[in-house]
Amino acid sequence: MATFYLTLSPSLLWLIASVILCLMELIFPTAFVALMMGISAGLVALIALVLPQFSLQVVLWLILSTLLIILSRRFFSPKKKLSQLGDDKEGKTLTVIPAGESGRVLYEGNSWRAKCADENLMLNSEESVYIVGRQGTTLIVLPKKYGA
Repeated sequence: MATFYLTLSPSLLWLIASVILCLMELIFPTAFVALMMGISAGLVALIALVLPQFSLQVVLWLILSTLLIILSRRFFSPKKKLSQLGDDKEGKTLTVIPAGESGRVLYEGNSWRAKCADENLMLNSEESVYIVGRQGTTLIVLPKKYGA
C-alpha cells in the first residue's frame, strides 16, 4: 500500500493563511484586523522564499500584523461625530458672534470656535445656545430661544 504525503512549503502555507484571513474579513467584518493580518501573511509568504526559519517568519508576521493594524487605525479611523462630542448639546457664548462670522462658545468646560447656523443672526455674549453641528473644530450653534 502506497502512502502519499503532501508537503507544503512555508511560502505556500503563508499564502493560504493570507487568503483565508482576507476572506474572513469579507465574511466577518473585524474592522480591518483580519485583512491586515492577511496582508502581513502575504508579505511573509514572499519573505519566506529567502528566510527559511519558520520561527522568524512567525515573529515577522506578528510584527507586521501589529504595525499594519496600527496604521490602518490611523488612516481608516471613523471621523468623530457630533454625538461623540458629549451628551450635553448646550453651550453658552463667551463672545458676541456677529452675523456670518465666528466667535467663542463655552461647551463642556472648554472654549470652542463657533458660528451661528443662521448667517443673518447675531448672538450676544453670555447667550445660551444649542450645538447643532460641527465643521472641523468649529461648532455650529443656534440660540436656545429659537430651539434646535
